[in-house]
Amino acid sequence: MRRIIQYFAAIAMLASAFILLTTVITFAQSKPFAVANVHFEQNATDGDVEVVFEVKGGDYGLLELKVTSPDHRVVADISSPDASTLGLRQFRFESPEPKDVAGLKAAYPEGAYTFSGTMSDGTKLSAKSSLNHTLPTPGTFLHPAPESEDVAFAQLEVSWKPIKGLSGYIFEIENEETGNTLTVKLPADVTTFAMPPGYLEVETEYKISLGTVTANGNISFVETTFSTGGEM
Repeated sequence: MRRIIQYFAAIAMLASAFILLTTVITFAQSKPFAVANVHFEQNATDGDVEVVFEVKGGDYGLLELKVTSPDHRVVADISSPDASTLGLRQFRFESPEPKDVAGLKAAYPEGAYTFSGTMSDGTKLSAKSSLNHTLPTPGTFLHPAPESEDVAFAQLEVSWKPIKGLSGYIFEIENEETGNTLTVKLPADVTTFAMPPGYLEVETEYKISLGTVTANGNISFVETTFSTGGEM
């Protein structure tokens, strides 16, 4: 009985070694993706949390794309069977946004996610990206104050409280009525943004959001609104 157990244990070890060797060979023979990352993201205003995957091949479209979790589950497996379509070059996947954050963390554990793909010219691509669940401190707008009205908008400068330990900020302003949106990425030592001349209109409501970004790409967003006055 002991010999049988030892036999199957040896078979399991050989299988694991083969998988590891195959992975090493694949990575050695492949090229990196232009973009392949995974990060944790929250909208602190709405209480939503999600996992986001971003993938970009190279100069050619991807005919195959596979993403595997640290515990070897397949997160995504996409193919374009007909090469005449030239494949798809860029992807952004977002998980559901359940209120059960613990469940989301269990579904997408921390650790290295493996990306592999094949471009339409036959080039193999591979990459790894590490996910962790630590979210940055959400930002706080100083000016305009949240939900403020009759804001003087001539040379308006939006400002927020500084937060330590970030790699940068993402500021966005949107006119939801027209869909006009402006998004900028700013370094961590910048806590203001001067609105471009002529961008804001009189007596108009705008939604503004601020994302705090960590070095590993995790983001916390906050959102609010303000309304401009009738005079500049």
